[in-house]
Amino acid sequence: MSFPENNNPLHICASSDCDCGLTRRDFLRMSALATASVASPLLFAGDAMAQQGPKGDDQPVKIGYLPITDATPLLVAHARKLFEAEGLQAETPRLFRSWAQIIEAFVAGQVNVIHLLSPATLWVRYGAKFPAKVVAWNHVNGSALTVANEINKVSDLGGRTVAIPFWYSIHNILLQQILSSNGLTPVTRARNAAIKPNEVNLIVLAPAEMVSALASKSIAGYIVAEPFNAAAENAGIGKILRFSGDVWKNHACCVTFLSERDINTRPEWAQKVTNAIVKAQLWTRSNQVDTAKLLSNVGEHRYTPHPLQVLTKVLATTDYAGYEKQGLIVHKNWQQRRIDFQPYPFASYTEELVRAIGRTKVEGDTRFLANLDPKFAARDLVDDRFVRKAITAVGGPAAFGLPANLLRSETVAV
Repeated sequence: MSFPENNNPLHICASSDCDCGLTRRDFLRMSALATASVASPLLFAGDAMAQQGPKGDDQPVKIGYLPITDATPLLVAHARKLFEAEGLQAETPRLFRSWAQIIEAFVAGQVNVIHLLSPATLWVRYGAKFPAKVVAWNHVNGSALTVANEINKVSDLGGRTVAIPFWYSIHNILLQQILSSNGLTPVTRARNAAIKPNEVNLIVLAPAEMVSALASKSIAGYIVAEPFNAAAENAGIGKILRFSGDVWKNHACCVTFLSERDINTRPEWAQKVTNAIVKAQLWTRSNQVDTAKLLSNVGEHRYTPHPLQVLTKVLATTDYAGYEKQGLIVHKNWQQRRIDFQPYPFASYTEELVRAIGRTKVEGDTRFLANLDPKFAARDLVDDRFVRKAITAVGGPAAFGLPANLLRSETVAV
């Protein structure tokens, strides 16, 4: 796989020790964002840029994304001209290599519609204090714990290193739950430091680097969004040990994130953006193979560098059934897909997410989590008025297999 040129080479980085790679610098920049001295100028710059730009619906949709299936609704909406159908203009989506890069571009106003890890939205709004809100979910499930071929059970990861894409990620949360339930202790040690047999060292690694790191034996496994799990399977260098959706039923991974400035000053624009994303998700659910081609390196827009075969493996509903037959799925009665698409941001999920991240080892300043009330966050972080209207317009909750009252209880079982 090839990605756009970048002058900062990516490498495996333990953030507590390394100071020479992109992942480390990204981590430091994002930590700095949480301080008033850095956040204030960035917030001001973002506001200034917005004030100079188009007003109302004249503002073009500027998508920022990573080359993962989490971006599917945004890219499908662009490819199928669903934004234009809503009367909006849409620029060519901009691809980023890391979560830190996409957040910085969003804060600076370079992009205005992004998909972001659901726990990272907590950090952006309450840690860095940047005014932005979740307006919809991008998808559910769609991640997995992939390990080297010689790893046959979770306990085999003891004394080894496992990569995560970001500290504030559902991947970090679920991995630590899986490890703890199997008698292993997550740690963050410097590179080459001794790791006890009952410990697993966690490092942050860009998703695009995970497959090659596993192939070189630099790590024993990784937990990340698709299609990087399918890519390792397809290359024969790794296998899936557990699907994330088999631990937290129909969990959100990435969500659609808009600035509060755009929501408040351009509510009609925000509604139209959400309409397009909801329609894209509905189309994707019934057009998996076409979606795979659209996203792939043979698609018209070549949104990602991924082969069609790999993306089809992720999106085809028959693939997950094969794992059930193999006995890899613990909770067969949950009746899920490897990845699925539904846009409604359940409050129960946000509440449980706040509680879960509070119990998870995360590097950096986490003081903002200490007094963050789960119910408050569910009300304050999420603005569901646009997605409610958009869902109603395409046939209501039943169109996505959702309960009519848009309420649910969270199911988490390792």
